[in-house]
Amino acid sequence: YEEKYSQLKEHRRNELKLNKQLLNGSHPMMLRRCTELPLNFAVTNGMVQPFLESGTSLTLEMKQGNIFLCDYKRLADLSTQFINGKQQYVAAPLCLLYKNQVGKLLPIAIQLQQQASEDNPVFLPSDSEYDWQLAKLYVRNADCLEHQASFYLRTHLAETFTVSLMRNLPAAHPIHKLLVPHTRYTLQINTLIQNRLLGPEGAVTQNTSIGDEGMTNLMKRALSDLTYSSLCLPEDISDRGLESVPNFFYKDDGLRLWSFINDFVRSMVEFYYQNDSDVQQDTELQDWIKEIFIHGFLEQSSTGIPQCFSTVEEVIKFVSMVIFTVSAQHSALRAGQFDYGSWFPNAPGSLKQPPPTSKGSSDKNTLLDTLPDMNTSAYLVSVFWLPSKPSSDLVSLGQYPEDYFCQMAPQKRIRDFQAELSFFSKAINDRNKGLQVPYTYMCPNNISNSVSI
Repeated sequence: YEEKYSQLKEHRRNELKLNKQLLNGSHPMMLRRCTELPLNFAVTNGMVQPFLESGTSLTLEMKQGNIFLCDYKRLADLSTQFINGKQQYVAAPLCLLYKNQVGKLLPIAIQLQQQASEDNPVFLPSDSEYDWQLAKLYVRNADCLEHQASFYLRTHLAETFTVSLMRNLPAAHPIHKLLVPHTRYTLQINTLIQNRLLGPEGAVTQNTSIGDEGMTNLMKRALSDLTYSSLCLPEDISDRGLESVPNFFYKDDGLRLWSFINDFVRSMVEFYYQNDSDVQQDTELQDWIKEIFIHGFLEQSSTGIPQCFSTVEEVIKFVSMVIFTVSAQHSALRAGQFDYGSWFPNAPGSLKQPPPTSKGSSDKNTLLDTLPDMNTSAYLVSVFWLPSKPSSDLVSLGQYPEDYFCQMAPQKRIRDFQAELSFFSKAINDRNKGLQVPYTYMCPNNISNSVSI
């Protein structure tokens, strides 16, 4: 961790490396290709022209797929709290980024609030050092808060799959046997989170700018945006327009893992379900997905979550999503929290000064006065450490200590899956030897089989 801390402290002042966090950091969920500027974003061609390649323009670069946006609109108008007697603040920034000819991702404009106005300037890399650093600090705070919503809703959400599994699928059911290893410790860890992290007295809510009420409303807004498609990595990457982004290891490793998991699930499901009629007539399987839709996703058809299964293919996709969510996605959003949050200016959970309304008035003291106090930071760093630390009894992805399947064909499919993951782990380790900051969060050897931390 000392080595990673040193690297990230250096990266804080280096834009090329700072913004790699949006791709390969602990929260690679906000970046999206921008094909048209939001009407509330006051950036213009002229503002960002100096930061683009010569002979091009913002409009042209958007058409070519080289402009990206992080929009933290869900944070707009959230209530904030007092910490240690001091009012806390949060922005709802829009951050525009440019992928240049060599594939480097550069921030080129930041607007700190959602509504364009004279007292909501667009900050640029050409502004004073402290104006630009301060604008990025509010982006990092916004990303830290959104990370909490992503982490709990997009991975610990697995509780709804687990509860329905236990209630509707008997132990002898093949889908129960396939998924039960991926439920290990999930209910226990979620109970701890509710009591110790996210409750009114929880460490997260007590030490972030938006507090309990703001965090609850952020979760509600994030839940309203949660869809089945966004939980399926290939569709999520495509929807965000990130297919061609280079050196995007979360995407590259994640898509390979999705493929391995999907192939494994297909081989297992097709062994037990010979045709679509088998699926349709399995009342226990239908009860499982029905309860997930009703109680887990509140009967919201807009989420795209199936209300029933009609085909074998639908079962394969959904079970693949569940396994990917509780293993690879959980690791991607969990394991890097201390790596990137231990230097608290990089992931401040709270800020003590309101977002600036003009340029040219910030200095070093402004930056220091904006950062959270030491006690608040120490609490959050400890929160980041808990899910990031190596587990003392890790059961890694694809390892099944209990033999739930006694037939030879499923056992062989499990061994084949394990062999693929072992080979992929070696490939990732070999690649990482050539990276200044290795990306290890999607390495199968490091991924827990379930939401257990």
